[in-house]
Amino acid sequence: MRAMTASSEPLPAGIYEAHLNGADLYFEVVGDADPDVPPIVYLHGGPGYNAYSFRELLGDRLEDLGRRVVYLDQRGSGRSGALEDTEQAQQAGHADTLDLDTLVADVEELREFLGAEQIVPLGHGFGALMALEYARRYPARTARAIVVSPWVHYPALALTLLREAAAITGKTFEDPAPGLRARTPEGQHPPIGAARVEAAFGLLNARDLLNALQFVDAPSRMRLEFLDVESQLLGGGEMQQALVNQGMWEFEYPAFMSEIRRPVFVIAGVHDRTSYPEQTDWVVDLAGGDLTVLDAGHYPWLDDEDAFMEALEEALTR
Repeated sequence: MRAMTASSEPLPAGIYEAHLNGADLYFEVVGDADPDVPPIVYLHGGPGYNAYSFRELLGDRLEDLGRRVVYLDQRGSGRSGALEDTEQAQQAGHADTLDLDTLVADVEELREFLGAEQIVPLGHGFGALMALEYARRYPARTARAIVVSPWVHYPALALTLLREAAAITGKTFEDPAPGLRARTPEGQHPPIGAARVEAAFGLLNARDLLNALQFVDAPSRMRLEFLDVESQLLGGGEMQQALVNQGMWEFEYPAFMSEIRRPVFVIAGVHDRTSYPEQTDWVVDLAGGDLTVLDAGHYPWLDDEDAFMEALEEALTR
């Protein structure tokens, strides 16, 4: 484990802990490829998950691509430091310890720390939002962006969860949005996404609902769960709650995607009902994303590793 300060030279392979953008971040650099080739920076989903399972399942094959790969545990997640106490953060002058701006700024400081002129952000699920915003905010530092099973419109995602929960349980579907809008004073934003999620998880608990929507079959789900137990990194609730408190379920990113000026590539699983087709369509239509659809779920590398690697290599080179 190395704790270092930033360097103008590319970092050698290794496991690092660095204090970047006010947070203690854990990341692993793999490969000693040409420093002029932009490294891949993997941005996991969740929120509050980690990079362990992706590294364990695909690490050897990613090394064969001939470029550095950086596996980051986002702030407050996995092996990175815990989130700051809100009161302490306010006293330190940075009250927003967790929001999209902060997470993307973390990635930019990581790029500088790596000594890389450009990176390829590779984001999965919630991490896709980070990858797209990084490309929008730092076009000169982005070679291209690759997003897998993206989530970009959270009130719509919440509605999908509610509809699916009602269908699975055989209960009546009722969107709380119209009533909430009617009760919300003029000029205020009704928390529609949060109300939809609460209703969805009231019909079916979050774990069972997401398992039903994201996995093709039980073996795929069990394979991921085994790795999660092996990693001893279970949790992430603190980060998830922090994002909920900051209005994550009300966030609508499509309006920003037309401003992205870097190539965007999308990999989606046709069986992932949380992302395909609605969420992926926004990225394709508004960010000009080049879409590859696989016979897979939310974690396509679990269902067809060869097809995923082929799609990823094509997204890196096309």
